[in-house]
Amino acid sequence: MLLSKEEKKEIIKNNSKKEGDTGSTKVQIALLNREIEELNKHFKQHPGDFHSKRGLLTKNKKEIL
Repeated sequence: MLLSKEEKKEIIKNNSKKEGDTGSTKVQIALLNREIEELNKHFKQHPGDFHSKRGLLTKNKKEIL
C-alpha cells in the first residue's frame, strides 16, 4: 500500500518546480492523491477493512490541519 521510493521520486520529479522541491503544494497534493488512489484500490478489494479507512481519515485530518 505504501508508495515505493521510486514512485515518490517520479511523482516529485514530475511535479516539482526545481530540483529537490519536495515541499511545494503541487508536490504534496500529488503525493497525497497517489496514496489515496492506492488506498481506494485496497478498499475495493477489501470492503470490510474499517480500521484502514479510519486510519486514512485521521492521517489526512492531521496533515491538513
